[in-house]
Amino acid sequence: MSGRGRLALCAYAATVLSACSMLPLVDPAVWLVQAAFLLAIVSAVGALARRVPLARPLTVLAQAVMALVTLTVVFARRQAIGGILPGPDVFVQLNSLLQQGSSDVGQYAIPAPATPGIRLMMVGGVLIIGLCVDALAVTFRSAAPAGLPLLALYSVAAGLSGGGASWLWFVLAAAGYLLLLLAEGRDRLARWGRVFSGAARPPGRAQQGMFENTAPLAPVRTGRRIGALALGIALVIPAMLPALDGGLLSGGDGQGGDGAGGTISAVNPLVSLQNSLNQPEDREVLRYNTNSQDSDEMYLRIVALDEFDGASWRSSERHITDVPDPLPPPDGLSSAVGTTEVQTSVSAAGWYAQSWLPMPFPATQVKIKGDWRFEPVGRTLVGDRKQTTRGAQYTVASLLVRPTATQLAQAPTPPLALLDEYTRVPDSLPSVVGATARRVTSGAANNYEKAVKLQDWFSTSGGFTYNTHVASGSGTEAIANFLKEKEGFCVHFSFAMAAMARTLGIPARVAVGFTPGEPRSDGTMSVGLRDAHAWPELYFQGVGWTRFEPTPTRGSAPDYTRSQAPADSPSNPARPARSPSAEPSAAPSVADSCPPGARRLGDCGATAAAGVAGPTDSGPSAPALIGTVLGVAALLVLPLLPLLWRGRVRARRLGSGGRTPADAVARTLAAWQEITDTAWDYGILPDDSLTPRKAAVRVILLGHLDGAAAASVHRAAGAVERVLYAPDPQPTAGLVDDVTRVRVALREQASRLGTLRAVLAPRSAVRVIWSASRHWTRLSTTLSHHAARITTAPALRRPRPRSTPRP
Repeated sequence: MSGRGRLALCAYAATVLSACSMLPLVDPAVWLVQAAFLLAIVSAVGALARRVPLARPLTVLAQAVMALVTLTVVFARRQAIGGILPGPDVFVQLNSLLQQGSSDVGQYAIPAPATPGIRLMMVGGVLIIGLCVDALAVTFRSAAPAGLPLLALYSVAAGLSGGGASWLWFVLAAAGYLLLLLAEGRDRLARWGRVFSGAARPPGRAQQGMFENTAPLAPVRTGRRIGALALGIALVIPAMLPALDGGLLSGGDGQGGDGAGGTISAVNPLVSLQNSLNQPEDREVLRYNTNSQDSDEMYLRIVALDEFDGASWRSSERHITDVPDPLPPPDGLSSAVGTTEVQTSVSAAGWYAQSWLPMPFPATQVKIKGDWRFEPVGRTLVGDRKQTTRGAQYTVASLLVRPTATQLAQAPTPPLALLDEYTRVPDSLPSVVGATARRVTSGAANNYEKAVKLQDWFSTSGGFTYNTHVASGSGTEAIANFLKEKEGFCVHFSFAMAAMARTLGIPARVAVGFTPGEPRSDGTMSVGLRDAHAWPELYFQGVGWTRFEPTPTRGSAPDYTRSQAPADSPSNPARPARSPSAEPSAAPSVADSCPPGARRLGDCGATAAAGVAGPTDSGPSAPALIGTVLGVAALLVLPLLPLLWRGRVRARRLGSGGRTPADAVARTLAAWQEITDTAWDYGILPDDSLTPRKAAVRVILLGHLDGAAAASVHRAAGAVERVLYAPDPQPTAGLVDDVTRVRVALREQASRLGTLRAVLAPRSAVRVIWSASRHWTRLSTTLSHHAARITTAPALRRPRPRSTPRP
């Protein structure tokens, strides 16, 4: 196998070994096999392009095109031209999958399921990293910088796992990088021969051979330095990255059970609630159709947070079972309390994916396809591993519980076990929380009156302001700070009221979900991102878990908390006027006026949607998407243009060329030009006024060259003098090796910053500007000349009036 072949194989192996660090993040690990196969295809295309040979930028471009084609075949075959070639629809599909993957990242705990969006992010990321490594290490023959993308791959995995990535993954990534460095060193030695050193030998030591080298080889020294730097960065960066809570960025397992049993450890669903409320565009999440006449009560509940540690609320680890049909009766609900059964059909957006199912509370029956499990305590449905709400259509039977104020006021004491669990507060909770709760509820005769006083204090009389841009805060002082500043959004209000209720001995927890949304012209309801909400649930024996609404300007206060609500008359359990519907209505209603919610969604008049087949988001237009892709590519490529240009010029100068005397002269002058430009890149300015011999002395002195490198400079200068001034110039052999030896010596003498500057921003790249200026001057001169010829053409000259002879 050739040197480049070995180097390409090592670059491929280094990328795959580094990608192994991502294995703990996604389960199952089939995505890595797929990524390795696609990367092998991209690497093979690079090997073929280099064998042709193509120019280095064209080689990288060919690999990038092949990477796009492979991703198209795997993830967007239906949208591709002929099932292979990417078109505008392919970019729209890939963009949609990336958005879904980004949403999945925020919803799942580690290990996340390999959903199509996450799989595209993982496979595409490995392909991009592999392409960068192959381009740097093989195409441009610079393996040391290839460690940066490999390090980025490992650092992402370590950061997402909270800095707790196994040492095995780091060993694999480091082994792949060192293997790449050793392969490059072997390739260089095969092309250069042994590296000489002018270092003196210790006295008394006999010379063992002509080619003995007492100093470490240059590639080995470079490998040691880069390896030590990469080791330090890889150990420091994961420790500096923040360990975020919730979604894929948390360390929870987040796994569903198998079969009829198991447990669910729910990650915190509030991680993106504030971001949802602050979205510049209110994207639609759900549409539903219900036969309930009281739309204000149609809160769509996702999960209940029942564990309070003083700093945050989260969902406890609970046992889950198969979904029963029907669901068990709600805990604590007495038959004396009036209820109304409601039927609701829900359709989730294709981009909205999470593991909890939004539905009215308390649900009594759920009909949905897929792998869902039931958590009895919170009465929630959770997806089993890969199951999400994306595009789900389901029907829910639920109860509208209508207790009276008297029933709530006369509620008996809850069971001791429930009372102990849901009134528990940590010792670290600031005393001001309990003191404020007692002050606000002073004079209340029972828990119901205390709850109403707390709700009214937050929503109306306490002077609180609703603001979604306030920092959510963390730690045990967060609630105390909120009570002092009196500004926040639903998370602050629900957390504070639930905590204060617990200090008063009232069982409390926090529910997370959506407010009822806004009506559409076709009779359905639309729920958007800005309808995301959190509210407290308090427990009253005989009624069960009861909703309260402390957040001002959000949601609606329940009837049983309003002073004008009837106090002693039971709620009417009559059936709703509208008939239950298993599917949302397909025909839009014709109305003279358009509701604000429908107007917001563009569903007024004849443009109203024809049903609730699922909200769609076509995403950006194809031209905008292509422009974005090209813009990002330009931002990535522009900083590398000097590096790419310099490598291309070097390869052209040191190429084989022809065999005529003129070709030999051109090769010699090109080699000398490469030496002077390389010295210029390392800070030695060229001086065209000097003879080659004096210029060589200047490069040696300023570059601190000695030994073989100095001899190479003198040899190249002598070759230039012979081809310029000798009557019968003869070509000098070995100039390519001389150029390479001088370049290596200059790099060893330079500082790390100087080497980085010479590689990424070579000073000799200014020749591009000079060349462009010469071309522009030549073009301007040519155009001016042609314009002058055109204007002076006989056909364009103004004819002179002929003089008429006098009679």
